[in-house]
Amino acid sequence: MKNFKRIFLGIISLIFISLFAYIGFIYQAFNAYTFEDNFPIEEKNLSYYSNSYPEARAAFLEEASRLKKQYPLAQITSIKVPSSIDKDLSVDILYLPAIKDSLRLLLLSSGVHGSEGFTGSAVQQLFMKEFVRDSFLENTAVLLIHAVNPYGYKYNRRVSENNVDMNRNCSLDGKLYQSLNESYAQISPFINPTTPLDLTAFSNQFFFIKAVNEIRKSSMGVLRQAILQGQYQQEKGLYFGGFKLEPQVVELIPLVRDICKPYANILGLDLHTGYGKRGQLHLFPNPVDTATQYRMEKIFAGHTIDWGSGDDFYTITGDFIGMLAKINKEKIFTPMTMEFGTMDSQTTLGSLKSIQIMIAENQGIQYGYKNETDKNEIAFLIKEMYFPSSKSWQSHSIEQSREVFKNSLAIFTQKE
Repeated sequence: MKNFKRIFLGIISLIFISLFAYIGFIYQAFNAYTFEDNFPIEEKNLSYYSNSYPEARAAFLEEASRLKKQYPLAQITSIKVPSSIDKDLSVDILYLPAIKDSLRLLLLSSGVHGSEGFTGSAVQQLFMKEFVRDSFLENTAVLLIHAVNPYGYKYNRRVSENNVDMNRNCSLDGKLYQSLNESYAQISPFINPTTPLDLTAFSNQFFFIKAVNEIRKSSMGVLRQAILQGQYQQEKGLYFGGFKLEPQVVELIPLVRDICKPYANILGLDLHTGYGKRGQLHLFPNPVDTATQYRMEKIFAGHTIDWGSGDDFYTITGDFIGMLAKINKEKIFTPMTMEFGTMDSQTTLGSLKSIQIMIAENQGIQYGYKNETDKNEIAFLIKEMYFPSSKSWQSHSIEQSREVFKNSLAIFTQKE
């Protein structure tokens, strides 16, 4: 009997030791989540990036002015965005009409999520400097929308000054704001803590334990969908889509409608960062009909399109590119999101780390920080999440964009 007790206690001890070792391993991996990028660095690619919103805006307007001198029919428009703290926020638009026949229009938008504007603006610089040519504009017009969310871009937030996720905000009839994300309400206590942020608290140091418990209740896919879909009730909560259209979207709708009017065939590309495999340019369509899917496969031949068949996929409501498609519902409109992955968020570890950063950032903004150190740490993490400081990642993102533009725009502009 004594031998049995010793064996039993030994087994129990071994189980506890293994459990603590496993928790320690996960703790270390989760809280020291970093990347080493090994992509080639090209100085030309890095030259397209700006260090701030004012710098990026100035670069966009400078290049737009240069193109207007070359193409006198070009139009440059700025939409002032109202703000309680900043009087110098604008969405800037460059429209280059087709030189000859108005057959097609390429629409390229950036900065719907503010912090993602760094890369989006750089990709627009790449396009303006390397792809706007007489041969391209012969039968294809161009519409560039720079920094849809200038507040978030300038102040390092994904959302607008009203805490609105502008890629959950876009609705033409207003019905969206009455919709209910029932699953979100169930997980709201987990993702919307209402106390000042303390990064040293147990709940943050061992966030993955809380997250695993939430996954246990349903699944990672259900949790991801509940969080990321969008919600329209909790204005201080994550992924709040607003109670109405953000003011710059109100002004953009008639402008885009008028510019698109002459064109029967439109390709809309919306530039994003964050979601997906680190260092990979993902092509994400929202659910589309068979005809649109066929066009996408033709235009992006040679590039992988993520059709959303995996467990990591989620759908959203009120997306910006989807609204542009609805504005042009009588036309051939091909919407595509170009997303540059930063966090390996299609893995469980990367997804949970991304969610933790989002929760912490929103908690700090809404309810304050325990100290300045925590505030600075979250500001650093949120920027890294959407605009990695890695020159290797930055250069590679431009290189991938160049390849997509080179291949896909050639196909889009082919005369049929």
